[in-house]
Amino acid sequence: MNNTVYVGSDHAGFAFKKALLKELQFRFPSIAFQDLGCEDEQSCDYPDFSEKVANQVVAQQARGIMICGSGIGVAIAANKIPGIRAATVWDSVSATLSKEHNNTNVICFGARLIKLEVAVGACEAWLKTEFAGGRHQKRIDQITALEKKYGTS
Repeated sequence: MNNTVYVGSDHAGFAFKKALLKELQFRFPSIAFQDLGCEDEQSCDYPDFSEKVANQVVAQQARGIMICGSGIGVAIAANKIPGIRAATVWDSVSATLSKEHNNTNVICFGARLIKLEVAVGACEAWLKTEFAGGRHQKRIDQITALEKKYGTS
């Protein structure tokens, strides 16, 4: 696994992203956090940034963090990229389970729905959690088979 985390947001998540990145860079100095946009609070389209982050996560075998107003749109868009398992998380428990059971490689946050401290805790839990494998691997394989069977459109 690449030690880079690609991060992106739309305009609704921009300020939250900047604050989250600052805190994560302080707590995890050994991880390279790459901000792939957006660059300001001007209205923009979250699928563009989900695609950028997701493509880098797949190409670099890395991880990603996405932020929009609800965390839902960026997750839906990211999950259209083959190889992405993105989940909207809302606390450290959901973040841990998303990694442990679903081997997520992207987590998504709703800037309008959770506090920054909660997102920091969720990121910390997710970054430290390993995929449990075992019975969960069968389900990941089934998801991959669905991706191949139907595509992601």
